[in-house]
Amino acid sequence: MRSSDGKTRDLVTSMPGAGWDYSLNRHPYHEIERPKGPHYCVYNRRHMACCFDDHSTEDGYWRLRQKAAVLNTGEYPLRFSGPDAEKLLNKLFTKDISKVKVGRCGYGVACYEDGGLLVDGILLRLDQDTFWYAQADGDFYSWARAHAGGMDVEITDPDVFVSQVQGPNAMNILESASDHGMPEPFGYFASARVSFGGQEVVITRTGYTNELGWEYYTEPHHDADALWSHLQAAGEPFGLEIFGLDAMNIRRIEAGILNAGSDFNHETTPYAVNLGRFVDEDKADFIGKAALEKVSRQPRLHGVKCLGGEPLIAAPVEHKNGKHIGKITAGALSPYLGHGIGYALMNEVEPGPGAEVMVGCRDGSMQVADLVELPFYDKQAEIPRGKRVDVPQRP
Repeated sequence: MRSSDGKTRDLVTSMPGAGWDYSLNRHPYHEIERPKGPHYCVYNRRHMACCFDDHSTEDGYWRLRQKAAVLNTGEYPLRFSGPDAEKLLNKLFTKDISKVKVGRCGYGVACYEDGGLLVDGILLRLDQDTFWYAQADGDFYSWARAHAGGMDVEITDPDVFVSQVQGPNAMNILESASDHGMPEPFGYFASARVSFGGQEVVITRTGYTNELGWEYYTEPHHDADALWSHLQAAGEPFGLEIFGLDAMNIRRIEAGILNAGSDFNHETTPYAVNLGRFVDEDKADFIGKAALEKVSRQPRLHGVKCLGGEPLIAAPVEHKNGKHIGKITAGALSPYLGHGIGYALMNEVEPGPGAEVMVGCRDGSMQVADLVELPFYDKQAEIPRGKRVDVPQRP
């Protein structure tokens, strides 16, 4: 049985003592979060705060939607460097990595030979032969090493940690924090090096919320306490606060953003979970290409709109006659939409959006729900691109 049963879950909380946490890693801002009462999940063997005792999940959600919030993530950057770095990454990923220019980012999806999904993440091209890949939870390092034989490429762990500043005030905070003003250009999926209080930091115009935002990368040589103090001072006039993954999870579901290992895994192809646009079918060979050429292009993952409850992860999706037709992979109550939302991974390509189904909810009931297209709103992703100002009012 998985640890979460919908009523209880197992999270990490710091306590006195030593030992048996040697394989886990605290991020550089662990002591800064400690007074807030954090409760952590383990992600890439790193602690990532799900929630805090000093505020509710709903308060964190509205902080993100109305002002700005920062999440210190468990994403795991790997460094690929050398003359064959691009060649290896083109073998590993479904997108044509040669199109990612220096100073830009790309969304990297990797598959197994049978077309099943391994991992996703953000790829940064720092210079012509140097990349960082900020991966989601999963065993990608060993996979990359196993396929690098005979290539002139070095794959290393740079001990870098990723934090996200997201929300409608995020760019105001960046401009205030940067010693030399807003980096230009800094469009969607750009990367840059900026000076924060005299420390040069890599930042990217990316995030996991579909809100306006950016991410910053804390490296071993940084003075993390001084860096956070500088960012906190810049963000205070704009309402910046630390929040947890639970609050961000609601927003990422609204936005149709997927989580590796739950919304997709080795049994789902990119096409099955609406990631087909990240497969360059005409590029040179990559791992999984032959298999993907033979599979259905029709998606099986859809949004769930449930007025009667909160969809429960791993709960069944059924026809009204009781026939099992899928499962819930993500669920939450949306404070903005005012009802339950989630994802349903269907066993077949039908039924799809527009169909009425029954879904399992957190209270143990089966409730009527509609399958809908993702995302739930902002279909063109205008909010993170800065083309739409969307600051909703809290009911």
